[in-house]
Amino acid sequence: MTEPEKRRPAILTVDDDPSVSRAVARDLRRKYGGDYRIVRAESGQQALDALRELKLRGDVVAAILADYRMPGMTGLEFLESAMDVYPGARRLLLTAYADTGAAIEAINVVDLDHYLLKPWDPPEEKLYPVIDAELEAWARSDYRPVPETKVVGHRWSSRSSEVREFLARNQIPYRWYTSESPEGQRLLAAAGSDGQDLPLVAAADGTVLTAPSDSELAQHVGLSTAPSEDFYDLVIVGGGPAGLGAAVYGASEGLRTVLVERHSTGGQAGQSSRIENYLGFPDGVSGGQLTERARLQAGKFGAEVITTSDVTALEIAGAGRTVRFADGTSVGAHTVILATGVSYRRLDAPGLDRLTGAGVYYGSALTEAPACADQHVFIVGGANSAGQAAAYLSRNACSVTLLVRGASLEASMSYYLIQQLAAIENVHVRTGVEVIEAQGEEHLETLTLRDRAAGTEETVPADFLFVFIGAEPRTDWLDGIVERDGKGFVLTGPDLRPEDAPSVWELDRPPFHLESSVPGVFVAGDVRSESAKRVASAVGEGAMAVMFVHRYLEGIDS
Repeated sequence: MTEPEKRRPAILTVDDDPSVSRAVARDLRRKYGGDYRIVRAESGQQALDALRELKLRGDVVAAILADYRMPGMTGLEFLESAMDVYPGARRLLLTAYADTGAAIEAINVVDLDHYLLKPWDPPEEKLYPVIDAELEAWARSDYRPVPETKVVGHRWSSRSSEVREFLARNQIPYRWYTSESPEGQRLLAAAGSDGQDLPLVAAADGTVLTAPSDSELAQHVGLSTAPSEDFYDLVIVGGGPAGLGAAVYGASEGLRTVLVERHSTGGQAGQSSRIENYLGFPDGVSGGQLTERARLQAGKFGAEVITTSDVTALEIAGAGRTVRFADGTSVGAHTVILATGVSYRRLDAPGLDRLTGAGVYYGSALTEAPACADQHVFIVGGANSAGQAAAYLSRNACSVTLLVRGASLEASMSYYLIQQLAAIENVHVRTGVEVIEAQGEEHLETLTLRDRAAGTEETVPADFLFVFIGAEPRTDWLDGIVERDGKGFVLTGPDLRPEDAPSVWELDRPPFHLESSVPGVFVAGDVRSESAKRVASAVGEGAMAVMFVHRYLEGIDS
């Protein structure tokens, strides 16, 4: 890991005459070198290469000075290209007396900000006042590029795919470069990397990370990774719709609230390209948009949102509850809401594990969508998440085939979505079929499918496979603490049978509706046994769980 130095805006100057180029750079450095980095080039192409490298590094360019008459690429042509790289930089043209007409014309061609006549001696009278004015104008414009993280990796690398998915789902702007591309090569060279240990991540803060873990990545892209306090009124485990709903309502009602999430907020819903039946959004809303709004809303009320915190244990000691993390740290609370959601089940077929991240993906439709243009895409699953992915990917893919084990979609997918898919020409639905093998060298090339009724098999060309099946709760870490059903979902309230009543239950009252077999530990969303498995109901359960938290706290205070 390379720690960033203090970064200064750059002023770039280009002149094909080496002596003039050095003189301009010398005069600029003498006056502005303390606050700006002076970059010198001796041709238009060299200057463009320098700008692109600065862009890759995430540096800011305040001003560009170019000589008008240069061989190969004139100053006017250079500035026109430079506008595409740094549109906010002030543009100045250096010109001899005979070129003033061309310079004035350039004001309209490249939106030139100023032209300077050669010679500029003394600079205190002819150069610095102009540069001062342009730098002041640049500062007033407050033109700053959106902080952007850059990722370089192999196209079919599983870890590169995971890093991109992590950034995308946490709403971190990033730009992706394959290690073979010219831009990727330039970024690797700028970072001093030989390209052997990838992915390489150049964070917006200037830090260069080599094959980072999610936790290392989070620390350098502006995400919180550890609670600020040791004890809270409410700890929420899981950042899907239920967890975010609980965070908003808990914090807005005055509870000291922290939400801890092992990967990224949003849960499965956060990966959805379009949710069209959520109340209040008649035109639909993407899972990412809904997640980001909820996260901002929770933060507005004072809730802490912590990512890359993998919870491994829940301990009960009297009225206190302690949540322990994989890194050995812990946080205490009066109450806990379990909102860990569910994970997509992995397909058990030869070739799939080896090709995961190389054409086979679990979720990830939004991240990989651009690469699916004109490709043959297959989606396994019959629920809304699979249908939404099919509709989204069909915009650019050559064909999208939905593979469903069941006899129809009616039992698992919303009616509006079934009708929507039926109207899309390049979406095909195949029922009663399953994937039994995936083949390919570096990436997915073919799939072998089996008709479950007829028992016949066929091998079809396939470029991408997205899997949206199953609902496996992540509750193994709760073994022996709270009661779960046979599939691992947590039992609550009226679903707890008398024989489930644990010896630790010492209260006179029965469990509240969303309360687990442990007093003060509540459950909301998909992880709860017999829950509706819908976004709206998960948000509602998160809010309802907070109501029961208040009742519980009133009981222990009385």
